[in-house]
Amino acid sequence: MTVRREFKEPARCRPDLVIGREELFTAAREQLTRGGSVLLHGPAGIGKSTVLRALAADYGEAARTVLRCSATESESHLPFLALADLFGLVLDEISDKLPAAQRTALESALTGRGESTLQRDGLALRLAVLSALRALAAAGPVLLVADDLQWLDSASAELLGFAARRLGDTPVQLLCAVRTEGQEYDRHLRASPPDTLAVRLNPLSRAQVSALLDHRGYTDLPRSTVREVHRTSGGNPLFALELGRALGENPTPPRPGEPLPVPTSLRALVLSRLDMLSDEARRTLLVASAGARPTLALLHAAGRENAEAETAQAAALGLLATEPEGPAVRFAHPLISAALYAEAPAQERRAAHAALSTAASDPIERARNLALATTGTDPEVAARLAEAAALARDRGAPSVAASLGLLAARHTPPDGVPAPDDRRLQAAEDAITAGEVDLARDVAREVLTRATVPAERIRAWEVVIEAAGQSLGEVDAVFPQALADAGDDPRLLALVHYRLAWRKVIVEGDFAEARQEAAHTAELAARGGDRRTELMALSFQGHTEALMGHPNAPATIKRALKEPQDPYVACHHNGVGAARFRWLLMSDQLPEARSTITALLREVRRRGMVESEVHFQRFLAETELRSGHCGRALDLARESLRLARDSGIGLGASAMLASLAEASGGDVDRALALAREAAEHAEEDGDQMYVSRALAALGHAQLVAGDAAGTVGSLRRVRELEQGLGITDPARGRWQGDLAEALVRVGEPGEAQDVIDVTREHALRLGRESVLAVLDRSEALVRAALGDHEAALSRLTSVQDRLAKLGYGLEEARAAFALARLRTLRPGTVPGPTSYDEAARLFRRCRALPWLRQVDAAAAEGQAQPVAVAQQGPASDALEGLASMERQVAALVMEGATNREIAARLFISVKTVEATLTRVYRKLGIRSRVDIVRLAAGRHAK
Repeated sequence: MTVRREFKEPARCRPDLVIGREELFTAAREQLTRGGSVLLHGPAGIGKSTVLRALAADYGEAARTVLRCSATESESHLPFLALADLFGLVLDEISDKLPAAQRTALESALTGRGESTLQRDGLALRLAVLSALRALAAAGPVLLVADDLQWLDSASAELLGFAARRLGDTPVQLLCAVRTEGQEYDRHLRASPPDTLAVRLNPLSRAQVSALLDHRGYTDLPRSTVREVHRTSGGNPLFALELGRALGENPTPPRPGEPLPVPTSLRALVLSRLDMLSDEARRTLLVASAGARPTLALLHAAGRENAEAETAQAAALGLLATEPEGPAVRFAHPLISAALYAEAPAQERRAAHAALSTAASDPIERARNLALATTGTDPEVAARLAEAAALARDRGAPSVAASLGLLAARHTPPDGVPAPDDRRLQAAEDAITAGEVDLARDVAREVLTRATVPAERIRAWEVVIEAAGQSLGEVDAVFPQALADAGDDPRLLALVHYRLAWRKVIVEGDFAEARQEAAHTAELAARGGDRRTELMALSFQGHTEALMGHPNAPATIKRALKEPQDPYVACHHNGVGAARFRWLLMSDQLPEARSTITALLREVRRRGMVESEVHFQRFLAETELRSGHCGRALDLARESLRLARDSGIGLGASAMLASLAEASGGDVDRALALAREAAEHAEEDGDQMYVSRALAALGHAQLVAGDAAGTVGSLRRVRELEQGLGITDPARGRWQGDLAEALVRVGEPGEAQDVIDVTREHALRLGRESVLAVLDRSEALVRAALGDHEAALSRLTSVQDRLAKLGYGLEEARAAFALARLRTLRPGTVPGPTSYDEAARLFRRCRALPWLRQVDAAAAEGQAQPVAVAQQGPASDALEGLASMERQVAALVMEGATNREIAARLFISVKTVEATLTRVYRKLGIRSRVDIVRLAAGRHAK
């Protein structure tokens, strides 16, 4: 596809934030920092110019001279135009440094005087460009920034390619962008310096498209609409922004089942070749665009007799993707289908849908097309749509069910049975299941404007409350209205009181009151004959009792497991299956917990229950983390977080668990950022329950990062919060051992022992064996700090064995690590190279990379200790050959300083620290901070 020049956004509109491109931006910046060149490539509108400008702004300050050019299609026939853009402003600076023949050829090409051509002045011009770049580089680094290489005039492209291949070690770097499809960038790469890094920009994810739209001010779009923008744009940021703008300018948002409004600008952009099609081929493509999964067989059944020839014609024009092996008819880009449909008159659209309503083999597809072919109300059409919605629900496609349900409501007469609002509320409930909470809330509030029947109003209030998620404080005004609507009906009151029980926990942070409210709800539901609500209430009561360490918890969960059961409650994330899983996990029954949550996750995926899937994915990640499978836990936690960001559900909880997984098996800096993000979400939502869990994750990440003081600060607050909440079961957050260990590190063994004693009392009462083992590990550290090394060693050896038997692989490895450190630091012990082998083996088995790095650092530090007195001289020897700033940064790394701390102490930016470390690694032939410590330790030992 061709993007016309007017679609390029002006530079002032480009944000400094490069959304969705953080990793490739970092890779490109590191390549530039190393002295290499970068070639950005990808399809039209994918964001190459945005990234190019951001990189040029970020890295351009490091160059003495920045040369720029940006070609256009309309000017690509003008020879030497790009060359004039690049060298026109510096010609006076370099002309006297060029040989006469080269200077004459270059001046003639740039000014147009003398009619210079490559045929006549080829060698002189080629050498002139090379000499000009070398002359500029002699005064300092040169950065050449070229956008839209595909429109570069052929003469300029040939000259720049000649020079690029011959620059060698000359400090000239190229930062270029070119529009490509597939592997077309190869020829541009061949004309670039040999060390050029090719970076392809791929389509944005749905979450990234959502962030982009939010950043540009399109913040009120429902998630279902954002999903459609992502699908229609194909993840192309330019197309997504144009669609977002059209939605923002349209006073009436599209209804479910209707296409997005495609602006005229985009229609012209993607349909420029449509006029070359015959009228019949165009009608065939319209039928294909109206179908959900068009095939040649479907087009034939819809009356398009010459579908093969007409689709082949469209494919030759680039409108369809050619798939010789498959029956599907696939548009080259989703936007072509959307634009083609938007361009067609309403009568032709209805005709296409009418044809598909009889041709489609799937009953859901037939019903959808029948609805779109029909105007006004029609009881028969409404009934068929309602049946199709039920079928979609059974198939585990609640989003489709919601869309069909709203279509059914639209075609239901006002006096129909069921009534239109009944069908709207069913659609809203399906939307909740699908994670489309914005759509559900809007539908429910619309129904509330006219509903008078109490049961109908309570049903709508439930959707409004459910759509609020963890932000229950935002719908506080709903509860009195709902209670008034419920009157004295026990069935309706049970529904409202169940929501009030959750409010007690989330908004007020009162577990005791929440437990009583849940018990009252179960009684009301039993009186009203509502078994589903009774089971949900009992499940919630059992969960709160478990967290409180209440003795009735097992009995309550047993009541919730009694027959008759409800299939929905059995697999809901707040239902009885989830309550049983939590109990198993807290009771150290890891294998059974894993099998339980795996089965639940499988079932909610089959049903399309998005919110439950987010939570169960996180629960499975937590189970794997407890078991010491850090790599698997990290993959699951990242997937849960991606799904949470995509759906807008459970963001805080998923960020919290992802932080724990990153701290154990991934990146500690990311763990810190995610924990802070989780805490911010919980604070914003007023979610008292998850504030403490997020801070516990932050404290753990700080401990892994070596920030003991930060850990103490975070976990002291967790201790206060959980005391206020009434949470006494230490198996809930398992932060107590981290707090005790951090307190020992900061010189507070007395407070550490107090934490251990209080927690041990609860753990003994509840039989939490793994918690007791971790507390014993922490107590060993307390004893060692007080000088009783032999007792500490004996305790740690026992702890490691107990944790291994319980299946807590990561905690077992941490005990082995503590044991190794204690043996190394024991008075009179000479550390050997194998002191940490057992800990390293166990951490490696867990794929606990951050902990492995700690083992490496401790081993290096231990080997360096015998000659620590002579550290200054050998350390300096290790840094021979480094520049002054590089030596200072490396020396601070040896002291254990983070990049931020180094930046603060040297009064430079973090980016400068990163760039300096990259040069240090290259000069010393190493790859990481740990290698700097190892190198220094090795020099010390000589």
